[in-house]
Amino acid sequence: MRILLFSGKGGVGKTSLAAATGLQLSRLGYRTLVMSVDPAHSLADSFDLETALFHSKTGDPYRIEERLAIHEVNIQKEIKRHWREISSYVISVLRTTGISDVEAEELAILPGMEELSAMMYVNQFRREQRYDVIVLDCAPTAESMRFVSMPTTLEWYMKHIFPFQRGLLRAVRPFANRVSPVELPTDNYFANIQDLFGRLDGIGELLEDPRTTSVRLVTNPERMVLRETQRAFVYFSLHGLTVDGVIVNRVLPSAVTDAFFQEWLASQGRIVEEIEAYFAPVQVKRVPLFGHEVLGRERLEELARALYEEKEDPAAVVRTEAPYTFAKRDGHYEVRLLLPFAVKGEVGLFKKGDELVVEIGTLRRHIGLPTSMAALSPSHARLENRILTVEMKEI
Repeated sequence: MRILLFSGKGGVGKTSLAAATGLQLSRLGYRTLVMSVDPAHSLADSFDLETALFHSKTGDPYRIEERLAIHEVNIQKEIKRHWREISSYVISVLRTTGISDVEAEELAILPGMEELSAMMYVNQFRREQRYDVIVLDCAPTAESMRFVSMPTTLEWYMKHIFPFQRGLLRAVRPFANRVSPVELPTDNYFANIQDLFGRLDGIGELLEDPRTTSVRLVTNPERMVLRETQRAFVYFSLHGLTVDGVIVNRVLPSAVTDAFFQEWLASQGRIVEEIEAYFAPVQVKRVPLFGHEVLGRERLEELARALYEEKEDPAAVVRTEAPYTFAKRDGHYEVRLLLPFAVKGEVGLFKKGDELVVEIGTLRRHIGLPTSMAALSPSHARLENRILTVEMKEI
């Protein structure tokens, strides 16, 4: 099974591009699911489905055609299915503060519930082999980072905190409940957490396997959007996910000659060139700005034709190696960069803002640095077995 994860700044057109990709995949014969992981769901709206009809049937994938289904995770239904004990305890605690029942039920929807529910479905569908490809329409960049980091965080909690916490509360619960204004969670609460963790088993390895999961970053040819796309590229790389494509959406067509748009055309041209240089060798696609809203099946198919060649396969594995990785060894940080054609003596390094710039001959690569390394500078570099390793230290 393949997982294609579409991420980017809010409003760049992720949902439409994910939906168009789903249409292309189903046309090629793949059993395809497009799943929305964004709490502000707009996937059904993208297909211009009748809202009341769609939402009355959500909670499970909704079939668009024989090989294509869409799924918007309905958190209220997920609470009843998977989070009952956890939600009930949170609601009971909130009620003791004087909050009304309705407010308590709303506040009991904790951050991360929706994302974890989506991960459970991905894992379930993988085990059932129900789909060939799952296209994830993710929330804006910051929430996407939380989505991909959750398996690692939850695994650490389950190994190091959960057993101690569960055992301690089991021992002190009878006494504590007599003196505490709020009852401590029952063992069913912890059993619910353990069951959820079991449903997520293996999802972390699935997301980090480049032959299974690929990230497609969606951006617009605007400076502010580009900066967030660059940061997203860094963070996905840091979490071990492979970005194999960048889609520049809503590019003004060259046919636009009105004087009002001349500055926009020039600005977009410069930014698109910068995008292609920054993300190389990752493939960069351009999608034009349409003269109408992309809404409904017919216009999504038009978008798919603009995004893909007729027989182009969005599920094809085009990258299995991360362009660069970050590590900490022997007290110092390292950036590792794959340079298959470089030779010693032609590699140059310098720091520019929060980026490490690598020059090989006439080629230049900009590597955005994570926060922990942004204040460091390159101190030593070595090229061995096609890999350039740069040590970063305070200078």
